[in-house]
Amino acid sequence: MAELDLSHADLSGLDLAVGLLTGTVLRGARLVGTDLYRAHMEGAVLEGADLSRACLTKAILDEADLRGAVLVAASLGSAELYGVDARAASFRGARLNGASFLDARLEGADLTGASVRETSLKAVLDDRTRVEGLTGTVFGPARLDGSGPPHELAGPALEKWLNSRGAAVQVLGSRPAPRTDARTDARTDRASGNVHNRPYPPAGTPSTTPTSTSSAR
Repeated sequence: MAELDLSHADLSGLDLAVGLLTGTVLRGARLVGTDLYRAHMEGAVLEGADLSRACLTKAILDEADLRGAVLVAASLGSAELYGVDARAASFRGARLNGASFLDARLEGADLTGASVRETSLKAVLDDRTRVEGLTGTVFGPARLDGSGPPHELAGPALEKWLNSRGAAVQVLGSRPAPRTDARTDARTDRASGNVHNRPYPPAGTPSTTPTSTSSAR
């Protein structure tokens, strides 16, 4: 299914586990309860798609377009989300344990009631990012874009920012240095839990649009 245009298609409840949806256009599509376990969705266009209750455990969504997508109660345990544009996306009640939001855009995203455990939150946040009821542990640093100049939030500063907005989150120290392995570059090393860091994109740069599992499938 790679690079197909499936805009507004209804794929709810289908078994697409380990599917190849790289670059697939799913703008406005319905994937309610769809099984996308370990699916390859790099560069997929999911703008405005409904993925409520979908299983995205260990899915690879690097540089996918999730703007305005609905992921209410979805499972994203150990999902890889490098460079994802999730502005105004809803992750309400989602399970994000072990997910890697590396260089992701979460401005205006809704993480109300979501759960995190050792989740990498090296993402761009702003004052519209909702975190009420977000619980668990995260790794930073995050970057805050607001009315002033963008600035980095790490450690206690990030923890204070999140918890002052209704979260109950502990910010953990840095992960160990990653192994050198081209196959796992900038992704989670499943054997050791290492996460490879990448630099943030420049402020205001739009995203290009062309996984221990902590929650059960």
